[in-house]
Amino acid sequence: MSQIMIHNGTLINGRFPQPIPDAAVLIEDNKILNAGPAEIVQKPGEETHIIDAQGGTILPGLIDTHVHIMIEGVNIARDIMAPFSLRFYQSVDHMQRTLNAGITSVRDAGGADLGLKQAVESRLVAGPRLQISINALTITGGHGDGWMPSGSEFTIFPPHPGLPDGRCDGRGGVRRKVREMLRAGADIIKIHATGGVLSPTDHPQYTQFSPEELAIIVQEAAFHRGKKVMAHAQGAEGIKNAVRAGIHTIEHGIFLDDEGIDLMLEHGTILVPTLLAPIGVLEAGAEGGMPEYGLRKSREVIDAHKENTHRAYEAGVKIAMGTDAAVMPHGTNLRELGLLVEIGMSPMEAIKSATATAAECLGWQDRLGTIEAGKLADLIICKGDPLVDIHMLENNDNIKVVIQDGRIVKQMMGNE
Repeated sequence: MSQIMIHNGTLINGRFPQPIPDAAVLIEDNKILNAGPAEIVQKPGEETHIIDAQGGTILPGLIDTHVHIMIEGVNIARDIMAPFSLRFYQSVDHMQRTLNAGITSVRDAGGADLGLKQAVESRLVAGPRLQISINALTITGGHGDGWMPSGSEFTIFPPHPGLPDGRCDGRGGVRRKVREMLRAGADIIKIHATGGVLSPTDHPQYTQFSPEELAIIVQEAAFHRGKKVMAHAQGAEGIKNAVRAGIHTIEHGIFLDDEGIDLMLEHGTILVPTLLAPIGVLEAGAEGGMPEYGLRKSREVIDAHKENTHRAYEAGVKIAMGTDAAVMPHGTNLRELGLLVEIGMSPMEAIKSATATAAECLGWQDRLGTIEAGKLADLIICKGDPLVDIHMLENNDNIKVVIQDGRIVKQMMGNE
């Protein structure tokens, strides 16, 4: 039995609306034993590892509900020449940077296979806890189909034995493809319900999959393995089709309209806006290898994206933090929190979107997302007060300690 005691910090536990000053957290093995005001937390034993938070802030381990841990940047000239296995080695660095940012769990929205997940679980490599979708389902000619007008193909996630091709059409085709992803180890099914910014032959407003196909996908995922579905959905009609079909989360939601907002509230659908994604495309620019069509479409959508996310928030749609990390560098994920504050959230609400709400989004609310007795010991200590300046979380040097599953995986402050 091992214990860790954190003290001399302000606790944001992910559930209470107000922080707890002069707090302490006691961890035993991989579970939180007690947390709250220091005077009521159980006293540590003689062998307890003591961490002085030095007046900083103690938060739950943060969760990014939309990443692509296997890649970084989209550069066709570079990627088409890269050896197939190279990206697996690069993902180790991507995962380490994600941990260093204070993100202890992620939902991978395409590209990570079962082998990568098992490598993290067995501690062969360090990385955030992974919920994986394997590869996204897409229609022929849709977002996710890498066919180019030249007739050649550039596929961001090339199929391999652990990652089936995502293209499928018709009732039988979508049913079979869901089964293939589940067979490959998918924890959640990812689909493209509309076109997107970084696909060569469609537009974010274009609708993919019929309502009947979407219903079959949701039914098949739930019937065989009790799994949910997440939908890349940017155009208004595609969003509404996905929500009506019973899809669990809407990713991006760029052109979400009033009817779509009402439907999301009715169905309890979660929005993962990834406000950072089009900004990341524009920041990378042509110099970073972003294709011209991606830059053009990002410029088209960026204002509507912010405005419609604001409207969804004001209406009461539940929002979980997701970034589309890979479009921008891994480890810069927490810029998303500042963008959520810009569209109207309070800093505490933005933090909750990356803790309690994000855990609910992943179906892990019984073990993650808050600092409470009995939960897994995922937590971070940051310098300063993010409720005063949410942007301070963007600097990884301000993330002083990261604890994942009761293990210290980053420490930049002294012990007692």
